Amino acid sequence: MEFFTFNLKDALSAFFVLFAVIDVPGLMPIIINYKRQGKPVNAAKAALYSLGTFVTFLFVGEALLNLFNVDIASFAVAGSLVIFALAFEMIFGIKIFKTDDMPASSSVFVPIVFPLIAGAGSFTTLLSLRALYSTPDILISLVANVVVIYIAIRLVTFFEKILGDGGIYVLQRVFGIILLAISVRMFMDNITQMLEKL
Repeated sequence: MEFFTFNLKDALSAFFVLFAVIDVPGLMPIIINYKRQGKPVNAAKAALYSLGTFVTFLFVGEALLNLFNVDIASFAVAGSLVIFALAFEMIFGIKIFKTDDMPASSSVFVPIVFPLIAGAGSFTTLLSLRALYSTPDILISLVANVVVIYIAIRLVTFFEKILGDGGIYVLQRVFGIILLAISVRMFMDNITQMLEKL
């Protein structure tokens, strides 16, 4: 049966594909920024929420979107708008996401887990991987990526000390511009697909 089929090479391939899409290094300036705002991201919760979101979407995501008559392109457009707002925050230092009423020890589901870690890009990638690899290969690659995410968030203070104030400032602006470009491309690519279907 496919569910019990495991191939180490395929699992590694799926891991690196997802790692590239999730872009853990690109998350670090964002995590540091939240920490400096007094809202540190709980590594364990962020990892568990990400894994739960990934696994849920792997098995029922497409059906769930169909239930609400939402296609992947529409979902990606919505995700691109959230990423755009976050990029705007990082570049201009303007607060958009309301986190004042959130406990300081709480993880940030939006926008850290969704859409930055588990977002439209990674969801679409999961659907593509499902056609290439067995379910166990994908699940193992997901767990491995979540472990990397957990370690990266846990070491955020270490990275903050290495980078210093100047390095963090530059990284936030640079990755903010990169996120902005990604959100615009994601929006344009998927809005074009939606218009073509009309």
